[in-house]
Amino acid sequence: MRAAMGAAVADDGFDFSPGAQVPLQGAAGQTAATQALASAAYRDSPVTEIIKANSEWHKSEVKKGKLSLLEPNLGEAFSRAVQVRMLGGARKALIQSFGTEPQTVVEHCLAATRIRKERDARLTAVMALFGLLFLPGLLIWLAVFQLRRTIAGAQGKRAGAFGTAALVAVGGLLLILLVKLPLDGVLAIYLRAMLVAPVVGWVLAKRISESTAKDMRARWESLLGGGGVGAKIPEAVPRDPNESAAEQLRQSLAKLTAEQYSNSVFYAGPKGILGMGTRWGSWQLAEELVPREAGKEIHGFRSWDVIRAIHDQLRMLERGPLHTGGFPKPSVRHWIVAPIGENAGEVARPDGQDVDAFQIKGHEIQRICNEQQFGAGNRHYLGVQFTLWDGQLVITMLITVTVLHETLRIEVTGHALGPVHSLFTTKPAAKTVTVSKAVKFWETVDKNLPLVDANEVVRLAVRAPFTWFPPVLDYFGGKIVLPEPFGLRHAWAEKPWRHRFMADDAMRAATPVLRVVHAAAIRVLDDHGVDTDRFTNRSLVLSGLVQDAAPRKADVYDA
Repeated sequence: MRAAMGAAVADDGFDFSPGAQVPLQGAAGQTAATQALASAAYRDSPVTEIIKANSEWHKSEVKKGKLSLLEPNLGEAFSRAVQVRMLGGARKALIQSFGTEPQTVVEHCLAATRIRKERDARLTAVMALFGLLFLPGLLIWLAVFQLRRTIAGAQGKRAGAFGTAALVAVGGLLLILLVKLPLDGVLAIYLRAMLVAPVVGWVLAKRISESTAKDMRARWESLLGGGGVGAKIPEAVPRDPNESAAEQLRQSLAKLTAEQYSNSVFYAGPKGILGMGTRWGSWQLAEELVPREAGKEIHGFRSWDVIRAIHDQLRMLERGPLHTGGFPKPSVRHWIVAPIGENAGEVARPDGQDVDAFQIKGHEIQRICNEQQFGAGNRHYLGVQFTLWDGQLVITMLITVTVLHETLRIEVTGHALGPVHSLFTTKPAAKTVTVSKAVKFWETVDKNLPLVDANEVVRLAVRAPFTWFPPVLDYFGGKIVLPEPFGLRHAWAEKPWRHRFMADDAMRAATPVLRVVHAAAIRVLDDHGVDTDRFTNRSLVLSGLVQDAAPRKADVYDA
């Protein structure tokens, strides 16, 4: 079996066997953002709610279908869109979701789809027994409900009242026909049953739909409440070598996790580094390399020597002279940054012999750091990343070192990715209506309504037989079109500057990181016989400038 699996994945150049999996880094403390995004898979809100989560740079769209009776709700459309985009066989490259675990979100989408399929299987049986056998009556009722939804599409009170009146009128007409039908015998019995059977089926479908809705809402609330309900997807566990679908799903999940921890990212101009957020601050130290002693030469060194010293010092950031909490342990990584257009619709990850499991190898990172500093090509950045607020805030400070002629330049930039949109952190609210009391009519009371109303029961029952043909539902019902290049985290992230403490954390991180970078770099220069007076003076100036408590759009140049 192992040999068969190895042969199956040899074509795409990536080995998903257990020995080749990328170790997870920094997965702890990222549950809030992950569970907020995962909760969208269980929601029963209107699909158009996703538009509220659009940001300045990333906008989701809702593609309308042909029949409103087949339109999905938010959970159905979200689960379908995320699964296709992140697990599809011919999918494009994904943007890393810093501060979250995208595999967990996808697993919840799969689990929600599985729950809905189990419900739809029962609804399909109800439709076959009470609908297909009495098809003319079913079509009459469906035409009435479709007419009502179409009339009420304007969301106006008059239109909705007119649609309800039409439904009542048609129901009354059918009742009259039941009593005074001008036929007798078997045909009369069938015609009467034809009108009654869909109603009986509706009652059974309502009970099935209501129980599933309660289960979905419980999972939605548990995720946002910190309960961490698990996602059960037994279809992703192959039980024998012939289960190709399960094996393919397992490989797709493994590939998703491997790509999440890739060390290559993409700079999209004013949009900043995709997945890390826009650049809010930039501090540059650029001075001439002059020998410390006249008549002597500088001991040779390269950019990588400076970067390596900075890397070692950044790993000690969580240590301090006072026991005051301070920094948590940061993630310090080398990144290869590729430039793309501001409105690019997709990205292409590097491949070849210098890439293994989406990871650019160390020797290639070192070569880019030393040689690709001017002109075309990717660039090297050293990043120190803090994942705070339970994954809701991601602070990334990037450092790059360049040497051109006799000038050494050290640039430190700050990137901040804010919390996921409040749409994803909204807990389910009970459906209630305020009514007057029977006796004390001047007093009111809130009355709980069923989670699934009459229109929703019809919608679910009609969609159920098409569940096994998702492209048909996408065409006739509609779907969510995700923003590209797509990444779960940055697509629905808000700006951190609206949250006072998050903004404080982002700006507080800049000063100590900048000072550590400058101190490590000056120490390397001093060891190689460089006069560091100018570097030290410039570092002191920047140390004052970095304390400015005003983030800016550093990637938007006023030129």
